[in-house]
Order: sequence, then structure tokens, then C-alpha cells
Amino acid sequence: MDFDFSDDQEQLRDAVRKWVDKGYGFERRTKAAKAGGFERAAYGELAELGLCGLYISEDDGGLGMGPTEGMVVMEELGRGIVLEPFAQTLIAGGVLAGYAPAAIKEAWLGRIASGEALVVLAHQERKARYRLDRCDAQASQAGAAWSVTGTKSVVPVGDQADAFLVPATVQGKIALFLVERGADGVTTNGYGTQDGGRAAEVTFKNAPASLVTTDGLTALEHAVDIGIAATCAEAVGVMDKTVAITVEYMNTRKQFGVPIASFQALRHRVADMKMQLELARSMSYYASLKLNAPAAERRAAMARAKYQLGCSMRYIGQQSVQMHGGIAVTDEYIVSHYFKKLTQLEMTFGDSMHHLGEVSARMQDTAGVFA
Repeated sequence: MDFDFSDDQEQLRDAVRKWVDKGYGFERRTKAAKAGGFERAAYGELAELGLCGLYISEDDGGLGMGPTEGMVVMEELGRGIVLEPFAQTLIAGGVLAGYAPAAIKEAWLGRIASGEALVVLAHQERKARYRLDRCDAQASQAGAAWSVTGTKSVVPVGDQADAFLVPATVQGKIALFLVERGADGVTTNGYGTQDGGRAAEVTFKNAPASLVTTDGLTALEHAVDIGIAATCAEAVGVMDKTVAITVEYMNTRKQFGVPIASFQALRHRVADMKMQLELARSMSYYASLKLNAPAAERRAAMARAKYQLGCSMRYIGQQSVQMHGGIAVTDEYIVSHYFKKLTQLEMTFGDSMHHLGEVSARMQDTAGVFA
């Protein structure tokens, strides 16, 4: 199998990397985190690069690209620990393009692709414990109109987004709806997150909604799988940069008159970090390549990938902190922010223990080992 990237994909990577290196430095990120964790101007700059339309067809105003391009972009955004929730844009573009009726596509896809509208997935509930088939939110219909009642937790930039993709139960079955943040009956309570970003508790009380699809669980699983693949790619970028920062520090920090990079025990630990990074990278590729596979195969692949990424994120983050010493846990030093980002990504769209359970539950009797 050929894992080389095409010229167009490399050009896309270079464009995003240049923006991260030149337009999104540590000072800008720190300022954005202190200001609330979301900078609309930075999100607009991503849109100007055309990135918001990656998963939206050219007919609908996007670029019509696929999972590999999404992976490339997320890796580079991870390297810069960019706060803006770009994975949510990939989710919204992919789900609306694949499941929404023509009227919703016409109203929203062009605005998402241009960066005018930010649509995020609001699916987590306190009792769900990462389970997608548990949904207390309720939807009701009066004539042709729908309304949604319920509360969703840890919604990315929930008090800043323009609209939400909301799963809600209709007669015992989950459907998926689009609800505008400015609609009657929608209230938000925003707060900062561990990595410096922003989230919110969002409450819907008979809020007017547009039906995306009655097969909501299928659409929701697909949405979360897009998010998992994006999170895996982002984590690879974060880990890649974390390893690079750690190696640079070891080459400059001296003990007993020599760089600590010359100590054999530490060199072995860096080698182990690099091995975990490459394991994570291969599983991130696997996740992105399986995004268009049949649902059962796709879901199993995402669980496997997220579990390995979780293990790698925890190992690399912890080793980096230990090899830096006390400086690694200060807000003034950048590696502490990479560690916090890895910690949060490990729990995004299901933590490692949840996905280990998913991997186990999806094993066949032979576990794929014997015919």
C-alpha cells in the first residue's frame, strides 16, 4: 500500500503549517485562551485558506476533498495546538452533506464552507458515559414544525457557535436535528476547558429545530467517527511537536557539564516515545482510511485507533513532563500546554477504557486470529 501523499496534499500541508508557524504563535494562543478560548478571527483565517469546506462538495461551495486531506490539516493544527474547533467543522460538513435534506444543505453548507457559520455537534449528556444510543433529549412535532427539549454537556464553543447538531429521541428512536443558537428556548453557559479552549452546557426548552434525519443514531455514529479520526490526526501533530520540543530541550539542558541528551537512559526513553508516536501515526492513518468503510467496519476501526492513540498520548505526555522536570508544569513553558492538550484529547469522543471495551465488544469469536 502506498502511503505517500500527493502533491496537492503536500501543498495543503505546507499552507496550513505556514499559517500555524507564522500566524498562530504561542503568544497569540495564550492571549486567545485568556480571552475565553475561542477567537473568531483565527477561525476566519482557516476559512480563508478554504479549509472549512474540505468535506463539502464543490457544488455546495466547498473543496470536495476527503479524509486524507482532513487528516493532513488536523495534524498541522495539532502541531500548533490550535484552539479553534476545526474537527467540529469537518463533522458538520460531512454529516449535513451525507444526511441532510436539500433545504438544509442549501441553507447551511455554503455558509459553513465560507466560515460564515460555525455548526458544532451537541451530543454528550451526563448519564450517557460516551454511549451514543443513550439520549434523554426529546423532540416533538406539531404539524411540520419540530422542537427539541433537553440538555447537552461539554459542547465545543457552545456559547459561540451559530448552530448545533442535536440528537433527540422521537418515539423511542434517535433522530438528528439542527438547532440555531439564537432560537427561542436555547440557553448556553460557557466555560474554559483544560486545554485553554472553550465549551458550554446547552439547554433546549421547546427550541425550534430542523430535522436532519430520522435515522439519527446512524448519522450520530458517523459524526463521532469523523470526530475520532480528526482527533487521532490532531493528536499525532501534538505528539510530534511534543517529542521535538523534548529532544531540543535535552540537547540544550546540561548536567555535569554535558547535554542530558548524552545520557543513555534518557536516550532510550526518547526512543520509546518515538516508537509510540509512530504506532499512533499508523493507527491515525488507519482511522482516516476507514472513514468511508461500511459502518460496522468503520466503527471497529475507530475504536482500535482511539485506544492506541490514547495509550500513546498518555505515554508521550508523561515522559515529556518527566524529562523536562519542574519547568514542564508551568504555564509559562509551552510543553505544559501540549501535555494538557494530550490529556484532553485522550478523553475526547471516548476515553481509552471506553474504546478498549468497544474493541472487545466488536471482536468475533476467533478475534480475527484463526479461520
